[in-house]
Amino acid sequence: MKLLVINPGSTSTKVSLYEDERALFEENIFHDAPELLRFPTVNDQMPFRKGVILSAMERHGFKIEDADVFIGRGGSAQTQEEGVTRIGERLYRDTVDAVGGSDHPSKLGVMLAWELGEACGRPAYTLDPPNVDELCDLARLTGIRGVYRNAQFHVLNQKAVARAHARSLGKKYEDCNFIVAHIDGGITVNAHLKGRMVDGNVGAGGDGPYTPTRIGSVPVLPLMDYVDAHSTDEVRRMCSRSGGFVSMFGTANGDTVRGRALSGDEAARLVWQGMIYQTGKMIGEMAAVLHGRADGILLTGGYMRFPDVIGSLKEMCGWIAPITVYPGEMEQETLALAVLEALRGERRIHDYSGQPVWTGFDWAEEQKP
Repeated sequence: MKLLVINPGSTSTKVSLYEDERALFEENIFHDAPELLRFPTVNDQMPFRKGVILSAMERHGFKIEDADVFIGRGGSAQTQEEGVTRIGERLYRDTVDAVGGSDHPSKLGVMLAWELGEACGRPAYTLDPPNVDELCDLARLTGIRGVYRNAQFHVLNQKAVARAHARSLGKKYEDCNFIVAHIDGGITVNAHLKGRMVDGNVGAGGDGPYTPTRIGSVPVLPLMDYVDAHSTDEVRRMCSRSGGFVSMFGTANGDTVRGRALSGDEAARLVWQGMIYQTGKMIGEMAAVLHGRADGILLTGGYMRFPDVIGSLKEMCGWIAPITVYPGEMEQETLALAVLEALRGERRIHDYSGQPVWTGFDWAEEQKP
């Protein structure tokens, strides 16, 4: 059985073709900000991303019809449970419409898997999308009635890394407490309490560290002044596509910004180190969520290729718990193998209900922000 895995991100498109457990090929195609900002909306990227996938298949001697199953990373629909979910028309439509409130490029994985699967008469699935909701109630609250923090994290890679680390300790993920930091084009840091991601920063929603493409947490009053002088649409784009390094230097390429920092560019040095500083601060917040009882801090994502990021975070946070580095990510393999297990009857397959996991507090009058 051939499984095509489609994983669009804020700065890349990852494409893999598996034959059962064996990877036939895997590509990670980088897209700098100017390339993607040509498209007014995330949905407008669909033809471009589809072309990237078809070209990757052709380079490796395959046609799209060779795939028996299509698997896409997702997000942007209503919040979901962890695990494998069948992509049907309802999930596809809610993803297109971004009914969950986030409009991150990862949503394109579900959209592409569905459209390509429909064209070929093949099934499509997703696994652990960014909008898996396991938040504790205390993490949801803000100081505005009816406005809540939502679930929007690197769930797929974070859970894969946490499960792998638990196995390395001879334990089950559900018996461990971890702080997991995914550091790449986006950064999310989460507290994993006995197998559930109970708190973390809403990375694509203006929360946590700024990143190559995201603004991170910004004090509200200065942000309101910025919106008055610009537009809400611009700020929405900056939350996940044109903030951070893109806003400051016009590029999302971490190698470029780091290179400028190392060559003596003071602005680049300050911005680079500020991102690391804010990430370390977020790790400290999640340590408090776990009451200091963390079995480990796990650093993962593409920026684990930079020794200074690892060294700075170890120096800043190593006193909290042992730090283990998982370079890159485990997303492609995890997507393929989990769906393969589900198709063999070894895992449950969820059907998307269109209803959010959490619908609000009974005592609070819901108000749309």
